[in-house]
Amino acid sequence: MPWLTAEEALQALKTKPQTLYANVSRGRIRAKPDPADPRRSLYQAADVQRLAERHAGRRKSESVAAEAIRWGDPVLSSAISTIIDGRLFYRGRDAADFAEAATLEQTAALLWNGAEVLSSKTEAGRAAPSLQAAFVALAGRVTLDLPSLGRSQAALRHEAQSVLSTVADALAPGPSDQALHLRLATSWQRPDAADCLRRALVLLADHELNASTFAARVTASAGAALSAAVLSGLATLTGPLHGAAWQGVDALIETVCAVGAEQAIRRTLAQGNRLSAFGHPLYPDGDVRALALLSHFPLPPQFSNLRDAGEAVVGEKVNVDFALAAMAAAFDLPREAPIILFSLARSAGWLAHAMEQIDSGELIRPRARYAGPAPDMRSSA
Repeated sequence: MPWLTAEEALQALKTKPQTLYANVSRGRIRAKPDPADPRRSLYQAADVQRLAERHAGRRKSESVAAEAIRWGDPVLSSAISTIIDGRLFYRGRDAADFAEAATLEQTAALLWNGAEVLSSKTEAGRAAPSLQAAFVALAGRVTLDLPSLGRSQAALRHEAQSVLSTVADALAPGPSDQALHLRLATSWQRPDAADCLRRALVLLADHELNASTFAARVTASAGAALSAAVLSGLATLTGPLHGAAWQGVDALIETVCAVGAEQAIRRTLAQGNRLSAFGHPLYPDGDVRALALLSHFPLPPQFSNLRDAGEAVVGEKVNVDFALAAMAAAFDLPREAPIILFSLARSAGWLAHAMEQIDSGELIRPRARYAGPAPDMRSSA
């Protein structure tokens, strides 16, 4: 597998070093340390060539189709959310503005295009928020709940409320008359974090056709129960390139504390690792969700140093994964708080997309572009 030096990659891309680093941090270009000089990096030639051809407008039609499913053009119609000019909208409403006062329950009602207020059977004194409990509870419902096909939207909304309650019982245990962000703040014994938790839940509720939402829609398109769609989304969310990206931020912060921010960034890039704290392909001018969160709590010094150094070296602003990790540190929340928040919030979005997909009546079934050995077309007789 051929590798290029930074100079060769920059020449092929006809771009600045910051853009090269940004493409590495986004996972678009693979990198590894140079065996001859570990302080330098080498870049995968095929990735560089693909981006160079894309920028030059020389992609073939099949390449365009293949890339549409990877940060490409829209592949499904949806009326739930969209990102336009660096702004996130929920059914036409600016999500950052909506997060100023809304709760997750109100956000679910908006995304579901009409819903009852969430209620839960959980009583005070239940165990702490648990992602494992959410998986177990959803898996227990999958074989018991009815398939989603052939049922009215009103019936599906009623079941969506029940599924969201199941998730909430596991991830935000507490009395049913209390808002979910307050239940989380109480469970974690951090009442001063309640407003930031509320904002985070609203801002994370939906994000168009991200990986976990697409997985949920595929499951729903087959007619599976709503609980199965949410379970699919939850499983996908746990990946380190998605909802678990905050772990990469935490690891980077540990390195910052050991060697300093700039050295931590340079070491990470030289090792060919992604900088999960920076950049987002849909927000070239900065992740609006991060901006909406970071202005509401004091940034811990190590996070502030990382942000300043990273934005200078990489040329990208911090993203929502950085903001969630910083918020957890600022309020001394449990280490798994970011994934708990992400899972609880995004469950509302998965349910909205599942119901929309069911209403479309379409099965999501892409074709594969075969790249294996030439088939033997001779008769087997």
